[in-house]
Amino acid sequence: MGRPVALLKSATALFTIMGALSFTPQITVAADSAMVDAGKKIAFDRKKGNCLACHQISGGNLAGNVGPPLVAMKSRFPDRTKLRVQIWDATKSNKNTMMPPFGLHSILSEGEIDKVVEFIYSL
Repeated sequence: MGRPVALLKSATALFTIMGALSFTPQITVAADSAMVDAGKKIAFDRKKGNCLACHQISGGNLAGNVGPPLVAMKSRFPDRTKLRVQIWDATKSNKNTMMPPFGLHSILSEGEIDKVVEFIYSL
């Protein structure tokens, strides 16, 4: 009798955990989607990120060609932190870059940079 009860408890615990986990991604996706949308708005805003001045971005009009097209960003920056550092201060990886140091020079706030990173990382 002991073994079936233990097996039943384990199965119940497993299904409870799986059920709880099945709801988590929906909340995360909604939060991520809002961050991506907010980041896109900042990136396309000429008074804020103005990423389109230099980069081609899907969905953007009048894109520039000074910087590389922003595509396949997850493969180009597998570590999201490196992408954030690039946006914060691109001179860390290239002293001669034309990209403004958005964080270092307070062009964007910490929160705005986080939102732009979420958007750029989604491309």
